[in-house]
Amino acid sequence: MVIVAIVGILLMVVSVAVVVAIAMDPGPQPEDVAVAYEVAWDKLDFESLYTLAGPELRDGLDRRQFVVAKQAAYAQQHAMTGLAERVGVDDGATAGDAAIVATRVELRDGGVVLNRVDLARRKGRWEVVGYRLAPTDVGGPPAGS
Repeated sequence: MVIVAIVGILLMVVSVAVVVAIAMDPGPQPEDVAVAYEVAWDKLDFESLYTLAGPELRDGLDRRQFVVAKQAAYAQQHAMTGLAERVGVDDGATAGDAAIVATRVELRDGGVVLNRVDLARRKGRWEVVGYRLAPTDVGGPPAGS
């Protein structure tokens, strides 16, 4: 009887510890979300893009409308997918519920694209709210030269 009571108490303690650990988990950080957003663009994965984006980047569309519109817009853009060899983070800064992440996309052809991903934390999760492309030719002349 005593053993059953001890096992019951231990199970309750473990259950509470698991619930607390899950509740305390901050979820993906801004850098993780920014990299996931880059990878989703490389795969033209519009479902994931919708999930990762805030309303600012959803064109006022619901999920189904967004996916259909993007699929139509990129239907003939087969050369736009699978370009990335590696996606990483060059730098990041977070202040409260805002973050900026500088991503580095190393392309299969040897090129490099640097991007700025702006994020906002809403309802406990980070969303991409701005995205600016800044293509570069590493080691080459500055753009516009």
